[in-house]
Amino acid sequence: MAHIDPFRAFRYDPARVALAQVATQPYDKITPEMQERYYSSSPYNLARIILGKRDSNDSREDNPYTRAAAFFTDWRRQGVILQDPEPSLYRYTQQFSRPGDSVQLERRGFIALGKLEEYSAGVVFRHEQTLAKPKADRLDLLRATRAHFGQIFMLYSDPTAEIENVLAPAGPPIMEMSAEYGVLHRVWRIADSGIIELVRNKMQEKKLIIADGHHRYETALNYRNERRAQAGKAFAPRAGRIAAYELAMMTFVNMDSPGLLILPTHRVVHGLTKFSMDSLRTGANEFFRVEEADASMDISRATAMLQEAGHTGSSLLMVARDRAYLLSRPKAPASVLRNLSPQQQGLDVVQLHKCLLECVLGISEEAIRNQQHVTYVRDASEAMSMVGGGQANVAFLMNPVRMQQVRDIAFAGEVLPQKSTDFYPKLLSGLTIYAVE
Repeated sequence: MAHIDPFRAFRYDPARVALAQVATQPYDKITPEMQERYYSSSPYNLARIILGKRDSNDSREDNPYTRAAAFFTDWRRQGVILQDPEPSLYRYTQQFSRPGDSVQLERRGFIALGKLEEYSAGVVFRHEQTLAKPKADRLDLLRATRAHFGQIFMLYSDPTAEIENVLAPAGPPIMEMSAEYGVLHRVWRIADSGIIELVRNKMQEKKLIIADGHHRYETALNYRNERRAQAGKAFAPRAGRIAAYELAMMTFVNMDSPGLLILPTHRVVHGLTKFSMDSLRTGANEFFRVEEADASMDISRATAMLQEAGHTGSSLLMVARDRAYLLSRPKAPASVLRNLSPQQQGLDVVQLHKCLLECVLGISEEAIRNQQHVTYVRDASEAMSMVGGGQANVAFLMNPVRMQQVRDIAFAGEVLPQKSTDFYPKLLSGLTIYAVE
């Protein structure tokens, strides 16, 4: 069901520039501080294209998008970016450790072109909602540059790891670099037509779930539809040929792989002037079994407690400045979750949002969506420090969403609440580039 193609990627010439000086995190993960560091590292850093700086003198003719297109054209003309001679797949591995842990993991995938499909076709499935503003920004960039600089992160199921084994590398990588968070990135180019065809055939059996890159995927769909409309009657594809704008650059990762890591995103509540931990504890008792925990526990103990409680269902750790409570065995009245499917009701984050944030603390769904009184934090120690330092009323620590839950909800045509999944680490942008024209 999934159609993939090899492609002649554009890549930075290692003789002209070091990859570590030009590759970046995905555009939406680049902080202002990171942007400045990227800009100063090289005049050819990809941030100049994917996250161009705005200026008060910007105009229709000179703006971040037109400058991005000019950079891409100039860098190719100068030979800073070169195109590979043969259509290829690109095996991509990331070696890393879980934050706060020293155990090494490896996530394996491959970069290829994937055919853009409407969600209704039952080939590509989402698990997140998207927002209009980021899509408009990415569409302007795609229109200007007519190129994809980062990969959409796609998941497929392969319990026996057939595809991973077929793509096992036979020599040194063509690219290797260490990036933020101590992640080692390696890429091998695979031009063997036999291997490529075998992988293409195997992927035809697969359904795909977008792990990261929902905005870029839907942007690519919108761009495809624009180009179809421009082509008019000429759109009808020839047998065996697909227009370049019908494809986007994707990294495909086996969702059954032990190297696939999803981190939790904790919730920190702040700015509630009438907050009372006693009232919150009493209200929580209507929805969970509530047990007092040691408020002085460290992160290791807190994580272990959550994991253990999670074996019996949803569990949360509610931490205030001088008190902590373990919430487990949810017992919300059916009326609170009546509009949600059984798959949704089984999510810790749904139990937290609907029962505690909305019902007990009175923070509306709209306020949560707009991050009013609620901040999302990956690092549990940071969440606890915010509470301990008086910057927040209470922190809710969670276990990560399980891959099986993501799979069930996506294949059911549903979406998770915002900030439910954090696939770690992120895919680097700038390893390979796909030029539509």
